[in-house]
Amino acid sequence: MTNDELTQLLYDQPVSLLHRLAKGRVPRHFRMGKNRIIQHLLELSQEKRTRLLVELESLITAAAHTKSDDIRSTRPKHKGLQAKARSSKTFKTKASEPPQEPAITTAGLLEGIGIPLPKEFKPDPWQEEAIDHLATSDVIVSVPTGSGKTYVAIEAMRRTIDDDRTVIYTSPLKALSNTKLTEFSHIFGADKVGILTGDRRDNPRAPILIMTTEILRNLLYDAASGELDMRLDTLGLVILDESQFIADPERGVVWEETIIFCPTQSRLLLLSASIGNPGELSAWISSIRSRPCHLIHHRNRSVPLRAAYLDPSGKFSPLFRNKDITQGKGFTLHPETKHLFTQYEDQTLGPRYRR
Repeated sequence: MTNDELTQLLYDQPVSLLHRLAKGRVPRHFRMGKNRIIQHLLELSQEKRTRLLVELESLITAAAHTKSDDIRSTRPKHKGLQAKARSSKTFKTKASEPPQEPAITTAGLLEGIGIPLPKEFKPDPWQEEAIDHLATSDVIVSVPTGSGKTYVAIEAMRRTIDDDRTVIYTSPLKALSNTKLTEFSHIFGADKVGILTGDRRDNPRAPILIMTTEILRNLLYDAASGELDMRLDTLGLVILDESQFIADPERGVVWEETIIFCPTQSRLLLLSASIGNPGELSAWISSIRSRPCHLIHHRNRSVPLRAAYLDPSGKFSPLFRNKDITQGKGFTLHPETKHLFTQYEDQTLGPRYRR
């Protein structure tokens, strides 16, 4: 059998059969799709491919016998029973399939998107709650993206420096630290904001100091060993942005040690949109710190989340049938997007890869 013939034969088989063939031949095949499994099978040595072909023919024969037996066992013996079974099956299918809502149009998806009308800003109750609790306790804010976590951080920073205390704002990435330097400099003034990362040190005596979490952990290490930085004596607030990193297998220990060694006179403010177990984290912080940790947690998105697909051809369409993907009802691909996917797959891989 030529290589092309074997390739076509493999593509003619269901993916479940290919996984059976790949067992013992292709490492971690259970994580692969049809194309990658076939690619790995075709890379086998000639001796292994010979044994592969024998097993493939055996599996095809067994599958054919099974299908034939299933057809015979389910075929009614009398025409009357056959007609009754067919009509019953048809009725059951129609009854069990609820009518689908019409798919959203592109115009419907984009409806309402634009620059909102200006209006007076009023904090949400949960934002005021978080700021008020920071006066007496540590706080975790775990709310969806776009809900207003940054407002809580900025207002807490403003109140802290007004009390002649200093603020340390940490982020997991140097790029994010640089972005926050620009943002906070516009709000508080460049003379009041500094940055300390692995390759940048600007205005380190400023009342608001931005740094990566690893840098803060190292400063706290130095303080614990007796090499006290005087800034820690006046430290009033530590903000840990993107605090879901505490669950990271490699870097999570940095967040844990930062929380453990954080000075007792300073407040902790943890911000995140994706902490998996905020209640447990709050309880743990309360158990190791001298004050309680208050949790602010909700899942209500203030800004609706919509998804769309931009095809390489330039065509734009909704990604899902539903407009609002936060409903939790399961997502079905939009018919137009599904058609564009198929077109792109045929153009790049060829029709046979879609089997």
